[in-house]
Amino acid sequence: MTPPSPVPPSIPRAGAIPASLQDRLLGVADNALKTLAGGLRASRAMPRAPAALQPQSAQELEPSERDLSGRLMRVNHVGEICAQALYQGQALVTRDPGLHAHFTRAARDECDHLAWCSQRLRELDSRPSLLDPLWYAGALTLGALAGSLGRRLSLGFVVETENQVEQHLASHLQRLPQHDQDSRAVVEQMKFDEVQHAVAAEKLGAAPLPAPVRLAMRAAARVMTTTAHWI
Repeated sequence: MTPPSPVPPSIPRAGAIPASLQDRLLGVADNALKTLAGGLRASRAMPRAPAALQPQSAQELEPSERDLSGRLMRVNHVGEICAQALYQGQALVTRDPGLHAHFTRAARDECDHLAWCSQRLRELDSRPSLLDPLWYAGALTLGALAGSLGRRLSLGFVVETENQVEQHLASHLQRLPQHDQDSRAVVEQMKFDEVQHAVAAEKLGAAPLPAPVRLAMRAAARVMTTTAHWI
């Protein structure tokens, strides 16, 4: 019988709620350090394009193509920094075992995404955003706020976030250089996983967020993605 894949040490097993506020805060601090220092490890291999679709390696891309891919993958890396923080913030405040299980399962997928984006940035000779600590702190606060609004709105926040991320990733598939098939493979898998997170949250009873909240989330995401593209 094949043993189950190990759970990254900074993410609790699904359904396990820490016994005390101190334990939960320590878990968040541990995740923050690992997230920002590159200590989180993927449980799945990074997606790769089939050999037949790899006419060029990252180093063989034109300089302008490699630069564009690096900037887009940096934005995606920031998105995964924020995803870790959002789910950690929501898990920090929830006392619902079912919600905690959902957040920790989703966080494991986001851990994979973060590790993949980090690896792809290295392959493209690019770098993460210089503002990653700021992005993490802001997303953690937002996640904790969303989690405090109750089960249905907290799940609604997940659905809206994942829907927006899916649209964002779809736009990157349009913008990535045609020859950069490895970056495309990563983004395609991330997009698929985000859809599954939204579907799972909807099945758990997510409530639609008010239109002003959705618009505010889109505006904040636009500021983040525009800034991360350059810094």
